This record gives sequence, C-alpha cells and structure tokens, in this order.
Amino acid sequence: MRISQLEGKRVALWGWGREGRAAYGALRARDSGSGIRGPEERGTLPLTLFCSGNDVEHARALGDPGLQVETEASAERLAAFDVVIKSPGISPYRPEAVAARAGGTLFIGGTELWFAERPEARTVCVTGTKGKSTTTALLAHLLRAGGHRTALCGNIGLPLLELLEGDAELWAIELSSYQTRDVAASGVRPEIAVVTNIFPEHLDWHGSEQRYVEDKLALLTEARPRIAVLNAGDPRLAALRLPDSDVRWFGSADGWHMRGDALHRGDDFVLDTRDVPVPGRHNRGNLCAVLTAVEALGFDGAALAPHAASFRPLPHRLQTLGVRDGITYVNDSISTTPHASLAALDVFRGRSVALLAGGHDRGLEWAGFAEAMKAHAPAAIVTMGQNGPRIQDLLAPVARAAGFALTSADDLAEAVATARDALAGEGVVLLSPGAPSFGPYRDYTQRGRHFAELAGFDPGAISGIPGLGIA
Repeated sequence: MRISQLEGKRVALWGWGREGRAAYGALRARDSGSGIRGPEERGTLPLTLFCSGNDVEHARALGDPGLQVETEASAERLAAFDVVIKSPGISPYRPEAVAARAGGTLFIGGTELWFAERPEARTVCVTGTKGKSTTTALLAHLLRAGGHRTALCGNIGLPLLELLEGDAELWAIELSSYQTRDVAASGVRPEIAVVTNIFPEHLDWHGSEQRYVEDKLALLTEARPRIAVLNAGDPRLAALRLPDSDVRWFGSADGWHMRGDALHRGDDFVLDTRDVPVPGRHNRGNLCAVLTAVEALGFDGAALAPHAASFRPLPHRLQTLGVRDGITYVNDSISTTPHASLAALDVFRGRSVALLAGGHDRGLEWAGFAEAMKAHAPAAIVTMGQNGPRIQDLLAPVARAAGFALTSADDLAEAVATARDALAGEGVVLLSPGAPSFGPYRDYTQRGRHFAELAGFDPGAISGIPGLGIA
C-alpha cells in the first residue's frame, strides 16, 4: 500500500517509538499523495494515535489538530479503522489485533509503506536470528569502500521511513522477524535477501517456534527476492526450495567460506580474518555472507574483502569495554538466546570467564546450553532476571558434576559484583544474557550501558552505531 492510497480512509498509528514517529512524519510529509510539504504546512489526513505513558504528552505537544491521541488500543477501537500502521514491536497476534483484523481492519508496517513508495530501489535485505546487524553494517561498509553511495538502515537503528526521500544507489536494510512479512505485503521484490541463520527466538511475539520460523522466512518464501543469499550450514535454510529466486550459498566449499581464520572463495585463499575487528570466528564468518551479496550485486568481492579490516564493530555485540583491576569486561547485551551465549563463550574459550546469564523469560529452551556446559563450562555462571531461577535449576546438577561455580543475583549490579569476586582478579566478566532485557531495562542498549557503568566505564561512549544513514 502506498501513502497516497490512505486518502479517504480511517487511519490510525499504533505505537510511538522511533518507527511510529517515522511513520507519522512520512504521512504528514506526503499527505494524500500531494508530495513533500514545507515544515509550515499541515497535512489534512486525520490520524488517531494509540500510545501510552510519556508518549501521550509528547504526541500532544506536537500541536497537530489532525492528530487524536488515545491510550486504549482495544479490539473495538482498532476495528473502527480501515488501516492501522503498527510499530514493529507490537505483535499482530495479540487478541485485540486478531479481532480487529477479523472485522476488516488492515494492519501494515512502516517497512511495507517504504517498499511500496520506493519500488525502484536496489535493496539488500538482511535477516537472521543472529549476526544480521553486523552483516548489514559490514555490507554497507564494503559497498561504500567500493565507491557506492549506500544507505544503512532498518532494524539496526534507523527506520526506513526516515529516509523516504533518501538518495542512495544501494540500500543495506536490516529486518527483524517483526518486519519480514512487511516486505512481502508490499508486493515489491527485493533485489537480494540475505539470511544468516535461524534459531528459535521472540516466541512471545510470534506465539510459537513454528510461526517465528515462518515469519522470518517470509522474506524468502513470500517476498520472492530475485537473489537469495543463504547459509549452507543452517539446516532450515538448506532444506528450502525457492523456485522464484536465484539461490547463492555461503559457507560451502565452492563459495565464500572459512577455513579456520582463513577466508576462501572456493579453493582460493583471499584473506586472513584475524585482522578483521569483529570478535569471534562465527562473526567473521558473516563476511562470507557479505561477500556473496557483494558479488550478487555484480561487484568484485575479492577486491573489496580487504576493506573489512577498517570496519568499526557495533556496540553491545561482544564489545570489549576495557580492563579494570586485571579483569576484562565484555558487553554482549544484544545476546537474547542461549545459542548466542554459547557463541560468546566460545570466543573466550581457554580464558577464565564469569558469565552473566538470564533476563526476560520468553520461554526459550536452555537444555542445549546446559548440555554444552558439561564439556565447555566457564569458571562461573551468575544467573539473574525473570528466567534466572529456571536456568539455575537446570544448571545446578551440571555445575556439581563439571565443577564450575553457579550463583544467582537479584539484579545486574549484584551479578557484576558476584562475577568479579568469582574471578579473583583475573579473567573476563562476560555479559551475554541469552535473554531479552524487558523489565528493568527498556532494551538491550540500556542494559549494556548500565553494565558499562557498573564496570567503571563511560556508558555514553559505547552505544553509537557507526555509519547509519546514507554515505
């Protein structure tokens, strides 16, 4: 659906985070298809905004007479609208949304609007349970190094609708599982879709593991990209059949793949990745996905690969904050699955590590993590958060058998202090919680900043994502 098609319809916005504000700005800028208006002009499309808390006063302070602000997004109220533009964090599987949709209300997202408005854009859409942000940012970095004006945007921290009029040759777009169906709904085929891996996550939003996988893979199965760049090592991806897409594999012996720390294209050695400033061999493996996408765009991957050495790593992703009193503090706050925690531990194998694990309980299974601890446990694990007691109970017999320290903490401050004491002046305190931050923190960024502060570092110096926007 294009913005001009909203004319004459009853339209609501649901959510007033950055995505919601971007949608509002885009609607007011292109109200009724009349083109870009000056800042002194008001749009005429009546809008209702559903939001809560401080957002209510912020929205009312805009002084927009065409914007009605409400706090209760009930099924009855949502059903009063023809179209509801929903922020990504609001699940379409919530009962009130399901009921309104049954009554004829159409729910769309900002990603769908952008793709419908920009069907000519050369887009590379990147998703996956883990690695999608680094992959997207690294892709933009290499394309820019090759002289291509490239946008870095999407779920990584800059809504697409904020760049609705952006002038870019290429678009590197990160998509969460909350947004992948939006692309399919737009009716516009992405030029390239990259999927790094698929593991269970966000079950509270999707409702089940099966629906999470279906929603995630909708970028491939429903959006039908012209070229699909897929991880040959992921069994779910390897089993896909995509008759409408040209499939390019990474991680296979005949394509871009890793042999230890060495990057190869087929049989040809290309690069020693130990100089690439992203932690962990699994993260450096994302370079294989990036180079496969670069070549799918028609560029020389081998020529651009050395520019990975000048990439600036993203915050909150195995981010080494520094050393205090002999202890290294590593911020992996974006870790929201047990699989991510295992990958983080693997990076520091051979060192004395105290892991901080736990957070919001979204129902993910930790049995595989516990099994892995039988052979490769850190020196200590400190559990915390809503699912901390569940993780604690699961790990207790493993800890007794494997001989690692297992303790619990009431909050992050106590967890950091406990981990520090467990290491006795040498080792790594690793925040890789394997769970979301909801509850005490707004998001993983706020959690990571608090961890930095507790460890004695400046939280304001660690959170900026380099390269966002068009360059």
